[in-house]
Amino acid sequence: MKATLLAAFAAAFTLAGCTTVSPSEYRAARPVLDLTQYFDGTVDGWGMVQDRSGKVLRRFHVVIAAQWTGDVGTLDETFDWSDGKREKRVWTITRRDATRYTGTAADVVGTAEGEAQGNALQWRYVLRLPEEQGGWLVDLDDWMYMVDEATVLNRSVITKFGIRFGDITIAFRKRG
Repeated sequence: MKATLLAAFAAAFTLAGCTTVSPSEYRAARPVLDLTQYFDGTVDGWGMVQDRSGKVLRRFHVVIAAQWTGDVGTLDETFDWSDGKREKRVWTITRRDATRYTGTAADVVGTAEGEAQGNALQWRYVLRLPEEQGGWLVDLDDWMYMVDEATVLNRSVITKFGIRFGDITIAFRKRG
């Protein structure tokens, strides 16, 4: 009986640790992050990729040329990596309603789903890593937080089979 009770408590604590924050918890946070306004024009980003121990694996600078036509935006991203490599990713983002977005890119499997509330946006999607990095499909839980009119902080958790493999951190600054 004690063993069963202990197992039930352990399972409950484990499940409680798996809960996630909802974008709705940021509904009242200001300034409001509106992708159609922030990602319109040129945005610079500086970031790093860390493994699950916290070791920095790569650093980068990204320049995003963004434009919107109605509810459809194109984010043309050029990454310059600390190891000298250059990569491109072009997102097509569609605003579905006041809080929901979808997005596609060549290395995104299926469609990214996003929800914005207050100063925060959460994206969830599957990313295909480049072949030189194994070509694996990994899950990204990607959060953006607007700090002020020109600054957005981005933190992504990379998982595979529910196991955390690393993190991506980016500080964005809108030109202008």
